[in-house]
Amino acid sequence: MRPTAFRLTAAILILVGIAKTTQAQVDPINVVTTAVPFLRISPDARAAGMGDLAIATSPDANSSFWNLAKVPFNTSQGGISASYTPWLKDILNDVYLAAIAGYYKFDDQQALSASLRYFSLGNIQFTDNLGNDLNTFRPREFGIDVGYSRRLSEKAGIGVGLKYIYSNLAEGPAAGNNYKAASAVAGDLAFYYTGQNDQGQGWAFGAVMSNLGSKISYTDNADQKDYIPANLGLGTTYTRVFNSANKLTFGLDLNKLLVPTPPADPATPQQLADYRSKSVIGSWFSSFGDAPGGFSEEVKEFQASLGAEYMYNNQFALRAGYFHEDKTKGNRRYFTMGVGIRYQSFGLDFSYLLPSGSGVDRNPLSNTLRFSLHFNFDGTATTGN
Repeated sequence: MRPTAFRLTAAILILVGIAKTTQAQVDPINVVTTAVPFLRISPDARAAGMGDLAIATSPDANSSFWNLAKVPFNTSQGGISASYTPWLKDILNDVYLAAIAGYYKFDDQQALSASLRYFSLGNIQFTDNLGNDLNTFRPREFGIDVGYSRRLSEKAGIGVGLKYIYSNLAEGPAAGNNYKAASAVAGDLAFYYTGQNDQGQGWAFGAVMSNLGSKISYTDNADQKDYIPANLGLGTTYTRVFNSANKLTFGLDLNKLLVPTPPADPATPQQLADYRSKSVIGSWFSSFGDAPGGFSEEVKEFQASLGAEYMYNNQFALRAGYFHEDKTKGNRRYFTMGVGIRYQSFGLDFSYLLPSGSGVDRNPLSNTLRFSLHFNFDGTATTGN
């Protein structure tokens, strides 16, 4: 396998779901990998507490990360949120994801939003073929997003966004290649519909196509460009309002990478060349129907997030969720929980990923914590309508 630099991050993320050897003997593993996979890490604690459920949840300051079309439905004129996540804390102590997001509504119909996520992989010691230390390097990546959203009606809205992606994982010669920092440009398209009544009860729906952009390369070799994690997301939630102080929301998100499925091992040189030579737009469409295992494997490429949020008096929130990925596509499966506190214009969210497995089968994401701090400009509640 070609030792491209992006596999430094891909390897870290794939670690979260390595299938058991006994499972691999029955179900061949064929993980869909991309460059800059940090773009698919949940950046805020509220969504993380519900198993990464966020496409059709009530809008907040972090909506630009999940569904730009929700932004104009915020009740506040503007808001900002900052989040921090120590990543793989059970294995490493210097890897983290930090994010900041905010929005401003020009009026009741349109809004502008922006966000930044920064992923630091800590310090890495490089060595030569004999194991002698060469130098240290601090790989890091970030993405900057700007979005515009508009209501189409009282119930529906759309959003478009543009993002710049920067990834610096290695520099200088290694394994016959001269590595350098890489960058890419991508866009998002989003739709949101809420069927909730004046009390906030009812269904909501969302659809998002995110990270639709150019390939990315860490070398000058045109044949070594890699796909970024273009993604299709579909989500729905239902909110039950019991009285003026109590409401419960539960929902489901489905996500699929719009990236070609790699040829099954052992792959021929021609199969690998065909996989890498697909155009960006062509790869989005070919991601449906190209799995070597046929329709059954296509279904396995969908990730599911199932979550719930109980809100009391629009001040205290309890959350729980489950994230599921097929064992042949990464095997990330975990339960999450979270809490939220609101006081006037301020809010604090906390989420926790429950530990699972033991020994070599222990989920490397066990005990992951996320923290998010919110502030609204006009003093209203920081989450929910």
